[in-house]
Amino acid sequence: MLHGRQVRIAIAAGLDENTFGTDATQIVEAITDADQGEGVVVLMDLGSAVLSAELALELLDEPHRDGVLLCPAPLVEGLVVAAVAAAGGADRHEVAAEALAALAGKAAQLPTAAPEEHPARDTAKSGDLSGVFTVSNAHGLHARPAARLVQEVRRLDAEVRLRNRTTGTPWVPAGSLSKVATLGALHGHEVEIEVSGNQAREALSHILALAARNFDETDEAPAEVAPAILSREPRAASPGVGIGPARSTRFGPIEVPDETADDPATEWRRLGKALAAVRRNVRQLRVRTARELSEDEAAIFDAHLLLLDDAELLDQARERINGGLAAAPAWHAAVGRLHDELAALTDPYLQARAADVRAVGDQVLRSLLGITGPAAQGAAGVLVAGDLTPAEAAELQPDQVVAVLMAFSSPNAHNAILLRAKGIPTVVGAGQAVLNIEDGELVAVDGGRGEYVVNPPAEVREAYAARAAELAERSTLALKHAAAPAHTRDGAEVLVAANIGAVSDARVAAEMGADLAGLVRTEFLFMGRAAAPDIDEQEAVYREIAEALGGRRITLRTLDIGGDKPLDFLPSPGEANPFLGVRGIRLSLNHPQLLTDQLVAIVRVAHDTPVSVMFPMVSNLDELLAARRLLDDAIKQVGRGQPDELQVGIMIEVPGAALKAATFALHVDFFSIGTNDLTQYAMAADRNNDAVAEVGDPFDPGVLQLIEATCRGAGDQALVAVCGEIASDERAAALLVGLGVRELSVTPRAIPGTKQTVRSLDSQHATTLAKLALHADSAATAREIVTPLTTVDHRA
Repeated sequence: MLHGRQVRIAIAAGLDENTFGTDATQIVEAITDADQGEGVVVLMDLGSAVLSAELALELLDEPHRDGVLLCPAPLVEGLVVAAVAAAGGADRHEVAAEALAALAGKAAQLPTAAPEEHPARDTAKSGDLSGVFTVSNAHGLHARPAARLVQEVRRLDAEVRLRNRTTGTPWVPAGSLSKVATLGALHGHEVEIEVSGNQAREALSHILALAARNFDETDEAPAEVAPAILSREPRAASPGVGIGPARSTRFGPIEVPDETADDPATEWRRLGKALAAVRRNVRQLRVRTARELSEDEAAIFDAHLLLLDDAELLDQARERINGGLAAAPAWHAAVGRLHDELAALTDPYLQARAADVRAVGDQVLRSLLGITGPAAQGAAGVLVAGDLTPAEAAELQPDQVVAVLMAFSSPNAHNAILLRAKGIPTVVGAGQAVLNIEDGELVAVDGGRGEYVVNPPAEVREAYAARAAELAERSTLALKHAAAPAHTRDGAEVLVAANIGAVSDARVAAEMGADLAGLVRTEFLFMGRAAAPDIDEQEAVYREIAEALGGRRITLRTLDIGGDKPLDFLPSPGEANPFLGVRGIRLSLNHPQLLTDQLVAIVRVAHDTPVSVMFPMVSNLDELLAARRLLDDAIKQVGRGQPDELQVGIMIEVPGAALKAATFALHVDFFSIGTNDLTQYAMAADRNNDAVAEVGDPFDPGVLQLIEATCRGAGDQALVAVCGEIASDERAAALLVGLGVRELSVTPRAIPGTKQTVRSLDSQHATTLAKLALHADSAATAREIVTPLTTVDHRA
């Protein structure tokens, strides 16, 4: 179409090679690359792309900026027409005009639709649509669900407004994370929606469906907890022992000069460059955190990125700049106003967003003011701080920071999650007194016991040092023997397996010496896509996992979704209590073709490598038999007979299933106890609700009795595994082995330590301890039976 003429086209799409989104700095680079001296026309898609393109203009120097036109033409047709016009010698204004008119050719070929043929679209254009949803997320619209809502709204060609009908708040734009947070929408609150625009009806339907799915917040996502003192005593947040001089590597208060400026355009460009720099830094942290830790931990930074692009926050800063303030005080005032609005909310989970706003705001301020970092940064020792932002926690390195002691925060706060994943011993909630610790004072921290001592006397210091040396020696020994089998001292073999949620996890598990994959969460293949993966794609991924593990057995759990873990391509109605609803095997049996396709892929792989298929959330024998019939159909469909190495098992997550283990044992090769769900069902305590965290304790004798009932029912017919978090708790290993568990499935990096713990046990002695724990009067007593703890007075 260009007849040999060359037209330069540059692309600025995606935050990185795997992530959707737009980056203003990439757009600047693309504009510079495309500019051959006659100007540039920029085509954009929806949402943040427009905001990023506008910001990119502000980042350009004056001469370059004047030659750029932002054009809302359709991407495909607009690009074709724009390229042809440019090749024909049109200037940038003519190119933009041609691109805007690009739909005319297509429209001319299509008959005009009669209004009655498209009532939905006509209705959407006739005026605002409205609806109401009830917030069913346990912690209300906190960071994760609010960010999910904002991200979805920004993708739609519609104007969406929200108000909290329960509390009577003003209307706010749904595309602004900061404004959505000010709704203070708690569990049970009714939120009203108003929608207008071309996709109004689709937007309304989509948002209501999203709300019915709890905004896709899963039970495996870390719970949002406000950084606050949850008790008067220090709390264990990340196990391990660290001893060293106290270091305050936090930034001090930022002194913001009360400056005015005569040139608003220059100040806005300064703010734009600072925002871009911080955005790049946060994205780099997110990528690194996902690579080094996990996607769950990395998702903590999504809300920070949304705040940096928040139109309402930026508009407030721009308004102050236009009023004569310099960039730094204008930004500081805008952030302060939003911080105060969020801090005034009554719910602690929503108050935590104020900390997010302040953390992001301070990063931008430091960039604006040229504050590069505190003098003590990088010094080895015990980090003492009031609190840490997720970004600050992600930057810490275990070879420099031997432990962290925080005055505030909680064990389930974002910073603690990241520190645990990094293996840095951490104590939280120690109180403001720790902020008076002078740099250089010796501090000993035991993150597994929630203890710390300032300037410990010699005997205490020696005790901590001995514990640290013991842990270090155990870790070194565990890594050295990670590939060896785990036998108790009296010869009982215990398999130590890996819980896997991606192919990358399988590679780490192999490096860490996993005996097998005890749980492959196959739902990672199905989540976040418009259609289910076909049989060939599933087979390819399962084979890749098997290859990464070098022929070791892989346990593929069939799709475990529904209610609390929805699929985009398989919408389900909202449920008042999704944990007790249509999930796991119940949902799969309601969609037999979906399950059959997955079983066909599993059977294909099982002909070439040892495979176990595991059905989740089984509560009665009929469900198991129905699933086995579909497995038989899949075997026939593959047409190669019963695979020799194929085993069949079920998850024990329902108390009723644990009590009927003897019945199930006649039809399976193994059980795998999911102690997380089993505990919350047995104790009626939502595991994502910090208010009942002490009730939902897997060490509770009632839960232990259900584990014992499963082992007793399995007898010699079925192996019993545990794949819940308790499996990697060294204090629980003796109990589980003593109750009859013979496989512990843990996160890949916990494998060496778990094997070493098993090797330290005597199975007969473990059985004696387990019998005592079964009849303990509390979870705390059960723990004491297994490993009596000595405490240290942290006030010494």
